[in-house]
Amino acid sequence: MTAAARAPEIKGRLGILAGRGSFPQVVAASARALEHNPFVFTIDGEADQDWSGYDTAVLNIGNLSAFMDIARRESIGTVVLAGGIARRPGLRDIRPTWTALRSAPSALKALLSGGDDKILRAAIHVLETHGMCVLAAQEIAPDLLGEAGPLGNHRPGKPDQANIAAATQAALALGRLDIGQGAVAVSGRVIALEGLEGTDSMLTRVAGLRAEGRLRAGSRGVLVKLCKPGQEQRADLPAIGPDTVLNAHTAGLAGIAIEAGRSLVLDRERVIAEANRLGLFVTGLELDRDKQVQDGVQP
Repeated sequence: MTAAARAPEIKGRLGILAGRGSFPQVVAASARALEHNPFVFTIDGEADQDWSGYDTAVLNIGNLSAFMDIARRESIGTVVLAGGIARRPGLRDIRPTWTALRSAPSALKALLSGGDDKILRAAIHVLETHGMCVLAAQEIAPDLLGEAGPLGNHRPGKPDQANIAAATQAALALGRLDIGQGAVAVSGRVIALEGLEGTDSMLTRVAGLRAEGRLRAGSRGVLVKLCKPGQEQRADLPAIGPDTVLNAHTAGLAGIAIEAGRSLVLDRERVIAEANRLGLFVTGLELDRDKQVQDGVQP
């Protein structure tokens, strides 16, 4: 399929709200491959990449008024959210427009007090209230989506399957509470859940448990990352990259499982190369979401 054939419909100029990491640059490069000229809003204190060669503006988190001024000036009609945001907006950060105050007061409240998914839903709602079309990053860069089955040379064995099953149930329950997307299971027992600190910090905790002798010597485990049940998929899909593989290895894990079609693999070639080098498996899971409902985990 050619880039032009799979191109999503983009109204006006494309704007990218860029947070931490290389993911926004992948999206921007994919947009250019689709013959668009994206305008990049670099989130102050978050965006950490070199954006030379792109039209950019620094945007304070929560400053909707400034965003709309630039969007009107640049004829931006479509927006993609990409990259991590470590800091939540505070009351002093919020600079709403009159439209937002009139039509989306509950959304503005959610921006201050909600969980990650609730905040992202609120942000998208506010943008749509102002006439913006909000696209998922994977619509611009569909090659980032993980597929079912192993990505490299290694496959999960029978003990790994038991760990995958345990961590899957834990990750779904955690996601239903809008807390995190990942869980680690070792010897069939869940030993770590992802919180606000993120996946890498969770894996550092697991490595610490192993160093302290809290995990049985020789026992290996699995990291599972899943889309939250009912998650807004236009932002913050589960993602792994080369650092995830390295950190999983340091934590003594046997591999990583992600949800096929609902997770992103950043820098895929390096992910595969590192997994092959370190002897870890990376595999995509096909979840039966209807079955999860029957088992008591709501989507």
